[in-house]
Amino acid sequence: MNMKRFCKRLAVLTGAGMAYAMSSLTVFAEEASGAAAEEPGAMMTLISTIALPLLMLAFLYFIMIRPQQKADKQAREMLKNIQVGDEVVSIGGIVGIVMRVEEATDTVVLETGGDRLKIRLKRDAIKEDITLNEAAEAEKAAKKKARMTPKSE
Repeated sequence: MNMKRFCKRLAVLTGAGMAYAMSSLTVFAEEASGAAAEEPGAMMTLISTIALPLLMLAFLYFIMIRPQQKADKQAREMLKNIQVGDEVVSIGGIVGIVMRVEEATDTVVLETGGDRLKIRLKRDAIKEDITLNEAAEAEKAAKKKARMTPKSE
């Protein structure tokens, strides 16, 4: 399921949950004003009114916020670990090899194309480290191959 459709469904469910919570709050207020406020059902209504939005917030945190924080952390680590010789892709789609990393200005110098054109970019403008991705894929393939081959004793 694509992310746009998922977010729309999540928004609909969140809206429905909030509507339910507000109707429960209204019911609780009506019960509290009458003589029925002494019943144990009134306390359960209050708990369900508070618990449902809290559960929805926890759901949103674990489904949307936490994965985004993990992805941001991985991106920061990738940018921090860029080295000379890595093949990278910029946000604008420029593919090049890192020739120099300048820590003072937080920039990198890329060499692109056959004519050895050099471009200086901010480190934040790098979207992907191809060398790192290829190494990770090779490691995955090696692990998969090791799992598939039977061990002879």
